[in-house]
Amino acid sequence: SLGSCFRATRGLLSGRMCRFMSGSIRNLEREYSCTVRLLDDTEYTCTIQRDAKGQYLFDLICHHLNLLEKDYFGIRYVDPDKQRHWLEFTKSIAKQMKSQPPFTMCLRVKFYPPDPASLKEEITRYLVFLQIKRDLYHGRLLCKTSDAAMLAAYILQAEIGDYDPGKHPEGYSSKFQFFPKHSEKLERRIADIHKTELIGQTPETSERNFLQKAQMLETYGVDPHPCKDVSGNPAFLAFTPFGFVVLQGNKRVHFLQW
Repeated sequence: SLGSCFRATRGLLSGRMCRFMSGSIRNLEREYSCTVRLLDDTEYTCTIQRDAKGQYLFDLICHHLNLLEKDYFGIRYVDPDKQRHWLEFTKSIAKQMKSQPPFTMCLRVKFYPPDPASLKEEITRYLVFLQIKRDLYHGRLLCKTSDAAMLAAYILQAEIGDYDPGKHPEGYSSKFQFFPKHSEKLERRIADIHKTELIGQTPETSERNFLQKAQMLETYGVDPHPCKDVSGNPAFLAFTPFGFVVLQGNKRVHFLQW
């Protein structure tokens, strides 16, 4: 009868719909969202398979950035205990994170080039510039006041170009955060260098000069780990592109070359 045909058809459709919905749920369970914060503070978000390895995500980001010199970079994440880790590219992302998705990570320089100014690709130099600028702001790139003023002036020149009294009123450099903290005297010195010594430098030239200056510092490429020396005084252990160092304050007290 017509009623029997209708009930049979409805049952068939219902079964197909259930299978479709259960398949969709399974697909959702096999995928998750992942956000990677890039060095310019923008974010790259993608959906990846639950069994995807770190290499897959890293390749997606490099393709997004058109980054060819990949070997200097890595992806960093923070675990539930607030400990920082580098994502291992040969292992599953989900198993490393030890938390529930969506996941948030950061693209960072993992291996600092010994001579960053000589990198072939402009995008690579720019990303390393952003990393060292970040190191300066977070207090990892420790240096003398004179070196700090020069580095900050290069950043100013790269970001706003030549000093223009019509555009840059008194105290204009205070709008930029170069360091965790600094004095008004240092701020004035940064502005003086920018106004008088860097006129005419293109952003690319200023970034290259910044890199050349930074690579000469003893704390270049340092990711310091706090410790104490034999007398109980605070110190830092760090690996650099040139060797293993022990730091106290902003001075290198021990250096073991690779």
